Amino acid sequence: MSKKNIEITVRCLLFLCSIISLMILVGIGYFLFKNGFSAFIENGLGNFIFGKTWNISKNVYGVYPLILGSLFVTTGSIIVSAPIGISVAIFMTDIATSDIKKIIGPCIELMAGIPSIVFGLVGMIFLVPLIRENFSPPGYSLIAAIIVLIVMTMPTIITLSEDSLRSVPRQYKEASYALGATKWQTVWNVTLPAAKSGIIGAVILGMGRAIGEAMAVYMVIGNAFKIPNSLFDPSRTLTSNIVGQIEEAALNSQHMHALFACGIILLIFVFLFNGISFKMRKVV
Repeated sequence: MSKKNIEITVRCLLFLCSIISLMILVGIGYFLFKNGFSAFIENGLGNFIFGKTWNISKNVYGVYPLILGSLFVTTGSIIVSAPIGISVAIFMTDIATSDIKKIIGPCIELMAGIPSIVFGLVGMIFLVPLIRENFSPPGYSLIAAIIVLIVMTMPTIITLSEDSLRSVPRQYKEASYALGATKWQTVWNVTLPAAKSGIIGAVILGMGRAIGEAMAVYMVIGNAFKIPNSLFDPSRTLTSNIVGQIEEAALNSQHMHALFACGIILLIFVFLFNGISFKMRKVV
């Protein structure tokens, strides 16, 4: 086979893989909307999104507390994990020696590969009792979910931010040093501005990971259907609501439709975060 034929074959295979990925995405969207869109009609779009009642026996479903719970845990985790993750990425690219990189690098990769249920288990066994005994009962709370998500989202932010920082041309740094700038001045005024589009994308993708997490959050958040008044109150997210009730929902019931509608809202949030990330990479 000639090189030209090999190249054509590879292009066709890559195109086929792209089409398969797109079809899977479209299929997931179709499945969710087919089973969940009727919940918007049965309850009314406004009542479903802004309603504060989730009553299975009366078939009344509103997800406003769930949306707030998801946004609270996502925002709370990103506020902490983003600065820490970016700082670690800067340390790994510009400060750490090769010996330190050999130790920290595999640890970060290991954290990224740990199943989410393991984080939830550690949070339930260690973190929840710690909060209950030292701060406020019951321990299952918004802050517990936030702490678990901080640990879970940091590897994503560190890895993607590190890739962006490493992609900054070395000539930029050399020019800065030649002008008499210190290492920190170079990092702050040259490296970070040059890599900020990738870093912003990393943070937004971390938000997508946080809002879509299910099992770990389900195990520590308390799953109380209410708007929390403090970080130590139990709450519920869209994902934990689906995980907790999907088994008891009857097929083709309004309850099942409402759970699928929660999935639609989650999908919209993920699309929104990814769209913002893509836009920021082009604009910044």
